[in-house]
Amino acid sequence: MDKHGLIAGAGIAGLACGVGMARAGWTAQLFEQAPQFGEVGAGIQLGPNVTRILQRWRVLDSLQPTLCAPEHLLARSADSGAVLSRLRLGKAMQDKYDAPYVTVHRADLHAALMHKARELHVGVHCDMHVDNIHEQDNGLQIQLDIANEKRNHYAALAVVADGVWSQLRPKVLNDAPTVFTGYVAYRSLVRQADLPAHLRSQDVTVWMSSKAHVVHYPVKAGEWLNVVCLTHGQVPAANAATHKTWDAQATPEQIRGDVQAALSGACANLRDLLMACPNWGLWPLYARPPMCSAHQHAQGRLVMVGDAAHPMLPFLAQGAGMAIEDAAQLEAVLASASAAHVQEALAQFAQLRWRRNARVQARALRNGQIFQAQGLMRWGRDLGLRLAGQRLMDVSWLYSHGMSAG
Repeated sequence: MDKHGLIAGAGIAGLACGVGMARAGWTAQLFEQAPQFGEVGAGIQLGPNVTRILQRWRVLDSLQPTLCAPEHLLARSADSGAVLSRLRLGKAMQDKYDAPYVTVHRADLHAALMHKARELHVGVHCDMHVDNIHEQDNGLQIQLDIANEKRNHYAALAVVADGVWSQLRPKVLNDAPTVFTGYVAYRSLVRQADLPAHLRSQDVTVWMSSKAHVVHYPVKAGEWLNVVCLTHGQVPAANAATHKTWDAQATPEQIRGDVQAALSGACANLRDLLMACPNWGLWPLYARPPMCSAHQHAQGRLVMVGDAAHPMLPFLAQGAGMAIEDAAQLEAVLASASAAHVQEALAQFAQLRWRRNARVQARALRNGQIFQAQGLMRWGRDLGLRLAGQRLMDVSWLYSHGMSAG
């Protein structure tokens, strides 16, 4: 069988895997069940562990007109407004890790990966659903649903990249679905020109309180500010049955009331910023426990990546990053793999990736507890940030990953 692979899902994880597979000399076809791509999502932070890969792929070049390179990551008290600590990004991050720390709108990253995938002759097909995958003696039979018509497709390997609500994962692992974490995120994008000068920012800022925390940073070449308020909440009843989680149904008045209640004791600047955001979206957060074995990444000729394999909370800003790391590792193991020996390559991929993904999942969960700490834990957090914030905020084991790669 030829070196031909199929990818279920054409989000960031799927497109990145398409790029990686093509660079490894494989033919890749992506099948996306959505009828078309849209401006889904908001901002994304990309640390040096991720931009290092995008540099190698020459994707970062095409992102230059829209990305931002913040100079600082600020940790602030939501109540007093005081800066607790400051991590230098910009040149300091570039010098230390040989790659930049950037922020970008999700749609711009998706478009850049799409452009690179098509440049490498990766096939991208919308409105096509991968219904099932069956392993045969010498390959895989993939059942496609195209406008309610069933068709078969054959490949040497398949990549499951269909997201947090993966419909293929349960058929492979027979495990439970993702669960609601108890956290919700309220998202907004505001044009910086519409903000008073003292509320505009070109830095990444985390405001921490006992019931919520707010993260904001620039996107769209700095012209827009991406604002996210993360707190505890409930899944709206209209969304619980449909698993629609990116833009849950709630009225603007409900969302604004929830945000104000979560940050009732916030300082004037933060309150003013939240009031200045014209529109909010509600995003209930679903995840899984940290990975516990390589078995959860690969089965025979089938490999799971991104949120389908390791959905995680956004408190380390590495969801998209780990998906892109998965794709880079897939590229590495497939570069020397024949179609006949793809199982061995995917088993190697799983062994190389699952512990790191598990560590990032666990650290993201811990960060959520720290960001919204109460009592003595909150006092200790603030003291630790004041005394050793630079060291605590610079996550070397995360950002240095892949530095030796050529």
